[in-house]
Amino acid sequence: MGDRMIEICKDGGYWDELVGRSPHGSIFHTWSWLKIVEKHTSSKLYPIIGFKGSTPIGIYPIFLQKRKIFRLVLSPPSKALLLYMGPAFVGYDSLKQSRRETTFLEFQNAVNEFIRDELRCGYVRIRTSPELIDCRPLKWLGYKVEPFYTYIIDIAKGVDEVWKNLNRKLRVGIERTRKEGVKVEQGDEDDLECLRIALYERFVKQGKKPRKNYYKSYLRDIFRRFYPDNLRVFVAKYNGEVVGGLVVLCFKDWSGLWIGIPKTDLKGIYPNDLAQWEAIRWACENGFKRYEEMDAGHLKFRHFKSKYNPYVVPWFSAEKFLGMYKAVKVLRGIFNVVKGQDQG
Repeated sequence: MGDRMIEICKDGGYWDELVGRSPHGSIFHTWSWLKIVEKHTSSKLYPIIGFKGSTPIGIYPIFLQKRKIFRLVLSPPSKALLLYMGPAFVGYDSLKQSRRETTFLEFQNAVNEFIRDELRCGYVRIRTSPELIDCRPLKWLGYKVEPFYTYIIDIAKGVDEVWKNLNRKLRVGIERTRKEGVKVEQGDEDDLECLRIALYERFVKQGKKPRKNYYKSYLRDIFRRFYPDNLRVFVAKYNGEVVGGLVVLCFKDWSGLWIGIPKTDLKGIYPNDLAQWEAIRWACENGFKRYEEMDAGHLKFRHFKSKYNPYVVPWFSAEKFLGMYKAVKVLRGIFNVVKGQDQG
């Protein structure tokens, strides 16, 4: 490990400073978000900072979860409504390619040793942010790495340019929906609760079994910490009834759709399309450069998301089994536990 070392951070202000300096740092890496996730996921947060000498080279939030006899390290943890997290490097873009690879390898090695020797875990799953494109070091260190995808819309040129680049049928549908009387408003905590209930009821109708009070306290804590600077609620109403909506997050020059109501049964009008357009327009008018439609991996969501003319950006899921956890029966048990924990 040379003169590199890692430390567990105890200073949230310093941590957030590093998040702000990292091109990979997202709102999900911020100290407040991590602490809320820890509270609501039955997990233990280990906010790791990596150093080269006395110079910080990155942060790495990991969560320890205990499932029956298994000890798992996840970033992000299950049951947090998050796609990705993982490491965020500082000063990374200024490095030459060989130094980038070495920095990643050495930092990851140090984290691996901590997970194995201090936490005594045998399963690790890391999901990296979309900005961290080169995840070969994870593969080189024995992780099974699988690509996933998200959609990003370039909104830096302004609302008129974004509107012009939308699918023509989408523009027509948005205008028709507006003319039919659907109105989009920015909402409060009560409106967020309406969206949450609608999402829960939709899952029930689909035959799924979401847990009781589906994410109620988690979303409440997120709202109270991040609204209005980093979180906005957009609610579509028709004849006074909530028929669509979404929650938008924003951080640095990024904004994006986090959660929203599934497709409604209304015919001929498209409240979710209108709600998302109003969210995009708001992001344009408030100086954000990118708008993310989080998660482009599901075929059933492709038609809704791709018509906004986004570009596709990869992110990566990496997993590794260590020591006795390589046994086939144990592998199956861990896989089933983790898979089950990822279901809403």
